[in-house]
Amino acid sequence: MITTYCCLPDRLKYLIARDQQYLLKQGLKGIEKESLRISEQGTISQKPHPRALGSALTHPYITTDYSEALLEFITPPFADIKQTLDYMHQIHQFVYPHLGDEMLLATSMPCGIDGDLSIPIAEYGTSNIGKMKHIYRKGLWHRYGRTMQAIAGIHFNYSVPQGLWPALHGYDGGDLSLEDFISKSYFGLIRNFHRQGWLILYLFGASPAICKTFFKSRPQLMQQFKEFDDHTVFHPYATSLRMSDIGYKSKNQAGLKIDYNSLEGYVQSLSAAINTPYPEYQAIGVKVDGEYQQLNANILQIENEFYSTMRPKQIAKSGEKPTLALKRRGVLYVEMRSLDLNLLNPIGIDESTARFVEAFLLYCLLHDSPPQGPDEFQINNSNQLLVANQGRQPGLELNRNGKPVTLQNWAHDILCAMQPICAVLDRGSLDRPYQLALQHQLAVVDNPALTPSARILACMRENGQEFGCFASNTSALHKHYFNAEPLDADSQRQFEELAATSLRKQAEIEAGDTLDFDEFLSRYFAQS
Repeated sequence: MITTYCCLPDRLKYLIARDQQYLLKQGLKGIEKESLRISEQGTISQKPHPRALGSALTHPYITTDYSEALLEFITPPFADIKQTLDYMHQIHQFVYPHLGDEMLLATSMPCGIDGDLSIPIAEYGTSNIGKMKHIYRKGLWHRYGRTMQAIAGIHFNYSVPQGLWPALHGYDGGDLSLEDFISKSYFGLIRNFHRQGWLILYLFGASPAICKTFFKSRPQLMQQFKEFDDHTVFHPYATSLRMSDIGYKSKNQAGLKIDYNSLEGYVQSLSAAINTPYPEYQAIGVKVDGEYQQLNANILQIENEFYSTMRPKQIAKSGEKPTLALKRRGVLYVEMRSLDLNLLNPIGIDESTARFVEAFLLYCLLHDSPPQGPDEFQINNSNQLLVANQGRQPGLELNRNGKPVTLQNWAHDILCAMQPICAVLDRGSLDRPYQLALQHQLAVVDNPALTPSARILACMRENGQEFGCFASNTSALHKHYFNAEPLDADSQRQFEELAATSLRKQAEIEAGDTLDFDEFLSRYFAQS
């Protein structure tokens, strides 16, 4: 047990001096989870999105991500993480009876793929906004291939408690308005996460191995891995190959210099990428023989194409560009995108993980966060890739402020600094769930064999299972679990009403379109 507090950050000292540390509690937490629909034989589904689940275009909680087969479940935000996890559990309970002989793949790295064309691109109907979502995904296919788009993960959405902002603003808000101070502070949180978010990959990475079928459309990428068995490749010390560089093999994204030092800089740099032509994409063409191949030929088609481990977010109005929503109304919450699916948990994430992540994000908020220097993006990215590919390697060293430090020593420093935050979050709770979550992760830091990535490889070895077989068997267990846990009648009725309402809403949108698609797209990108 960590028994001594490290040096408290000034923001936390300020709160404690005024007995306002309780304001750290009650932040809103929401979870998004992606899962591939697969057959009982473990192959990716070729069936359309089940109509009984509602419209993927308009349903607030059940939609699709890149592929028609890649379901995405979204919870509302709750102050109590148990409510968030319960809602995610209910979504699974509603969905499973409508999957027939299919099931949800429990792992982040896809199995059962037979090349790019086996992955059906998501469809969203005939409305202009539905066409735009589909064409954007076609563009991703031409730019990066479909296979990497079938990778699944957990996104953790976190909104700092509203009552905390005025207190922090009183400490170091200066002449900034409260809204500007909030955005500035969120960007400080994001910069600290970029510096130290490698810890999430070490502690929770659950993708140390990959089916060889993943590489059918890009066989050259398989050469960098070792062979686990005839059907599986891996890195011996990997934690999260999902977060390694096997995904976006794209020179343009590697060269992007997105500014995280201010909201204004972020919006300007991201907007510039969306408006800058890129020769390789110009060669693809935008509209070829009357059919759109991508939304445009620029470095990024839209904001979401830029891959980042954390995004500043604001709720966009219908048809509003995300960058404009941020510019007009500031940052509302952050979306952390670096959690693998926990295949040992039926919903992909457990309560202990969620509590640790919340405390870690508050740690990132409360500690000083100097502006990002010109070389820091490369350093942060290098640390992340090292941990993704080699995180359990004994004595692994990372770059902290230009100096080498072992992963274990740095991780200990972070966990020590999180202790007082966890103690505050546990006030009034006899079972101390945040401190217990922290203590559990301290054990994982001290013993890499306890990491999910190590446990997965050990289980595969003990059972003589290839990764695909292990993934399918675990997925089947989850299906059995949910089929044995039917949804209560009231919740069932609510989800059925949500599905029906979403279908009506899609029909209304399609009937209400008055612009042709070319004009719709032109007006969308002309927003300023």
